[in-house]
Amino acid sequence: MDVVKRIQLFFEGHAFGVCTYLGDKLGVASSSIRLFFIYASFLTLGSPVVLYLALAFLLNMRAHLRKRRTIWDF
Repeated sequence: MDVVKRIQLFFEGHAFGVCTYLGDKLGVASSSIRLFFIYASFLTLGSPVVLYLALAFLLNMRAHLRKRRTIWDF
């Protein structure tokens, strides 16, 4: 059981963070959002995976664009 928990923590720590971000913004548990993505992927043959990856890309770009650089950083 310890191995399963470590694998779960690894994937939660290294995932894109889309479900956590949406959960924080909407006030919903991130596990519920993860289940929604899983069930919707099975029902629609994977199209929410594309949505998930697009959201991950946008969150990643948003993090990079928010970094403020001054002329002294270069």
